[in-house]
Amino acid sequence: MPSADRARLGKQGEDLACRELRRRGYSILARGYRTRYGEIDIVARDGAVLVFVEVKARSTAVCGSPLDALTPLKQRRVAAMARSYLLRAGWGDRPCRFDVVGVRLEEGRRPFVEIIRGAFAAS
Repeated sequence: MPSADRARLGKQGEDLACRELRRRGYSILARGYRTRYGEIDIVARDGAVLVFVEVKARSTAVCGSPLDALTPLKQRRVAAMARSYLLRAGWGDRPCRFDVVGVRLEEGRRPFVEIIRGAFAAS
């Protein structure tokens, strides 16, 4: 998939993820938060809990579930980015968790959004 198409798919997936997170009561604090380790897709608040959200969007089911793409290496990177965010925000003692949102955007079908709360723990 060309990078422009991949970027468009990613943006659309994040937009749908934010819409669903808001519908479920989350407050979106930041999108595309950049750190030296990479980018956190969404930082949100779910009640008193700070939530770091990784969004995985797919246009077909050929490569498996979007959630299958969250490797242990990617989990470690997301945890490192979260630590960076917490330090910069001065929220080192704030409870947090890691959610993953899988978005399937198959042509001719309605988008499917799946949220996995507490998908992994920081190691």
